[in-house]
Amino acid sequence: MTTRAKGFAVLAIGGNSLIRDKQHQRVSDQFDVTRETCRHVADLLAEGWSLVLTHGNGPQVGFILRRVELALGELHPVPLDSIGADTQGALGYMIQQQLGNEFRRRGMPHRAVSVVTQVRVDADDPAFRDPTKPIGSFMDEATARQRAAEERWDVKEEKGRGWRRVVASPEPREILELDAIRDLAGGGYVVVAVGGGGVPVVRDAGGDLRGTAAVIDKDLASALLAAQLGADVFVVSTGVDRVCLDFGKPTRRELSELTLAEARRHLAAGQFPAGSMGPKIEAVARFLEAGGRRAVVTSPEHLAEAVAGTHGTQIRG
Repeated sequence: MTTRAKGFAVLAIGGNSLIRDKQHQRVSDQFDVTRETCRHVADLLAEGWSLVLTHGNGPQVGFILRRVELALGELHPVPLDSIGADTQGALGYMIQQQLGNEFRRRGMPHRAVSVVTQVRVDADDPAFRDPTKPIGSFMDEATARQRAAEERWDVKEEKGRGWRRVVASPEPREILELDAIRDLAGGGYVVVAVGGGGVPVVRDAGGDLRGTAAVIDKDLASALLAAQLGADVFVVSTGVDRVCLDFGKPTRRELSELTLAEARRHLAAGQFPAGSMGPKIEAVARFLEAGGRRAVVTSPEHLAEAVAGTHGTQIRG
């Protein structure tokens, strides 16, 4: 891949880079937050880095699912894979527009483009036998059982909160638009791809692709993309400046550096919970284990410094 002098990075944008909080969830609010994030991305590009961006889509998928639920008496439901593709298009549009505006203001020659990305998963992935990823709204038990019968949903109860639909979170195996992403990045584009972990698809007995009701972890898919593109650095943008041990405790410690072995050890010890930092550290570890040289975890406002090696948590094999 052709890169600029500083090198090539894959940057996984966290949910806080698109939605600030529950009081600012409207599309106009998301544009405001994305505009700020894109300023930090442009700082990194101005330093001479080439970039491919990925992003989360959890809240946006939830909003569409809620609209589907409210409209069930009027309109047909939208399959989860189509919702994933919808959000990739909408969020990609938002990011590439705000990047383009920032490039124009700064007189930068860069161009941004989005790729709706399919990610192949195994049809026999064990995750499909025990779906655990909750999506959509809470329901009472009668409604949940009715939806399960009519829509072939898996549903589970969350004690004290109600029932929700659950879907599988299978392992990402193949990024089907990888060559297109590589070609666009090599041609000088800032590419937005693998949004929300990509649209999960499986191959049927005849070899054809079809979407499946699942959610791929965004960070794991981003790590796979970074490894397969041969990124010089894999950057995870999140809500904290650095990775912490004993988060939320008086003994809390920020880490400026981690080795792969230390990251694996802390992960196994439960330092990084599954619902927060855990998937990010797992993704970083997989990138390094696949041959990557360096990964960084930091907040959006410190992206340029972190990639330069002077901020965030630097993780190496």
